[in-house]
Amino acid sequence: MNRRFFISSSIAVGGWVVMSRMTRMVLADDLRLGSGGSDVSPHPGPLPKGEGVSANLQGEGTNLDFQGEGAGPQAQSKSKGIKKVIKTDAEWKAQLTPEQYNILRQKGTEYAFTSPLNDIHDQGIFECAACGLPLFSSAQKFDSGTGWPSFWAPIKKENVIEETDKSLGMTRTEVLCAQCEGHLGHVFDDGPKPTGLRYCMNGVAMKFVKQA
Repeated sequence: MNRRFFISSSIAVGGWVVMSRMTRMVLADDLRLGSGGSDVSPHPGPLPKGEGVSANLQGEGTNLDFQGEGAGPQAQSKSKGIKKVIKTDAEWKAQLTPEQYNILRQKGTEYAFTSPLNDIHDQGIFECAACGLPLFSSAQKFDSGTGWPSFWAPIKKENVIEETDKSLGMTRTEVLCAQCEGHLGHVFDDGPKPTGLRYCMNGVAMKFVKQA
C-alpha cells in the first residue's frame, strides 16, 4: 500500500512540474509575439540610465528653457484655443481601423519595433491619426532604441495633454491628443537635450505628412 501511495504521489508531483513549465513557456511566448522573437516588453517604461539615447544627443545636464515654467513629465498640459473633436464610440469605430481604435480610444499599446514611423527620417509633421492635429515635428524625433517612435518635445505643448497613469502596477505619464483626447503613448524623463524628455508614442496613433 505504501508503495502504491509513493507511486501515485510521484506521478502527481511530476505532472504538476510539467504543467508549471508549460505555463511559463506559454507566457514567455505571449510576450515575444509581435517583437520578432526577442524578449521585448509590450508596454513602454522608463529606460535604464544611459540607454536608449543616441550618442550625439546624450550629454550631461539638461536645458529646461524650452519647457517653460512648471513643465515636466508630471505637468498637466493646457490645450488653449484648441477646439475639441467629440464623437460617439460608434463613430470612432467607423472612422478608425481596428488597430487605431484599440490604441487611440481603448489606450492599447502596439508592440515595439512594429511601426513604420520608426524608419522615417524625412522632414515633416506627425499628426494625430484620428483628428489630424499636428503633434510632433521630424526635427524633434530621435532614435531612442526602444522600438517606439520617440520625440524630445511636442510641436506645441498645448497640442498634447499629459495625465497620470497608474495602470499595470506602475505610475507613468500618459500623453493624449489635445483635440480628440485620443491615447498617444507616454512621456518619460530619460530623453536627450534640450528637454530631457522622451515622448514614447504609438506609431498607429499618428500619421506622417511629408514636407518639401
